[in-house]
Amino acid sequence: MKSISELQEIFNRYLAKQSFEKQPKELYEPFNYILSLGGKRMRPTMVLLGCEMFSHDAEKALPQSMAVELFHNFSLIHDDIMDNAPKRRGQSTVHEKYNSNSAILSGDSMLVYAYEYLIKNSGGSIEKLIQLFNKTAMEVCEGQQWDMNFENENAVSVSQYLKMIELKTAVLLGCAMKMGAIVGEANEEDAQRLYEVGKKLGIAFQLQDDILDSFGDEKKFGKQTGGDIIQNKKTLLLIEAMEKANPEQRNQLANWLEKKTFDPKEKVKAIMDLYYELNIRDVAETEMLKYYEDAMLTLDEIDIPEISKTGLRSFAKSLLDRES
Repeated sequence: MKSISELQEIFNRYLAKQSFEKQPKELYEPFNYILSLGGKRMRPTMVLLGCEMFSHDAEKALPQSMAVELFHNFSLIHDDIMDNAPKRRGQSTVHEKYNSNSAILSGDSMLVYAYEYLIKNSGGSIEKLIQLFNKTAMEVCEGQQWDMNFENENAVSVSQYLKMIELKTAVLLGCAMKMGAIVGEANEEDAQRLYEVGKKLGIAFQLQDDILDSFGDEKKFGKQTGGDIIQNKKTLLLIEAMEKANPEQRNQLANWLEKKTFDPKEKVKAIMDLYYELNIRDVAETEMLKYYEDAMLTLDEIDIPEISKTGLRSFAKSLLDRES
């Protein structure tokens, strides 16, 4: 079995060989720009890992891993426009560097190319791959819409939030793993089990992100802490705090959420103090570990040798062992 780092290197070499230096440059420059920003390449790596688990030949799924990476970056371009985000991976977002019209069109072209890679060397699996990809793409759009809806809603339940992150984030991780399994010629039952593993890990990963956004060490985590608090993001932490707070604490939270002008540092400190009083980190970590452990139980059910699962177990653990 290849290691995660080996699979990442295989994908990066493949990506480097792909050429999108075409005309008109106004269409392709933004396309190439976002791909050049790097990132963990987690989703394409999961495609290769899924294929490696069943076939020991991850490279069979390289075109499909590229399809997932293109779709992911397409969604990032559009998300950044909707969020009016100025930065992505420490660099200017596509719409900031170019303009919104170019960003939209380049994102659309990435989606078209994603389908081109999806069907490459897919043999008799083309119908399964397209059905899975289409279903996932629609679910990601639904998740994004729910996320935007929540910005204007005063009350969001834990179950609503978990469903939103399942659609917006987790289903693409499940799709990536199942896509690799399909190319690796897994049977339908095991391919679906691997999908469930990826989806559950995706939810755990997002919950860990929520925790690190508030409780992480800014220098170790590599991003500003408290960003979700400043933006009034309805994360699991905020929802649980509102539910567990006494009337006085709930009023404090509500006052900070309603303020239009404030000192960001003061707001973060005030809400973090409430999080500590209410033991919100423990609550969120318990929920995160539940999804992680459930994913590992589902992985146990997949009918392949245990040695073929070691890479995924290691990868899953690394997702939750990020610096805090």
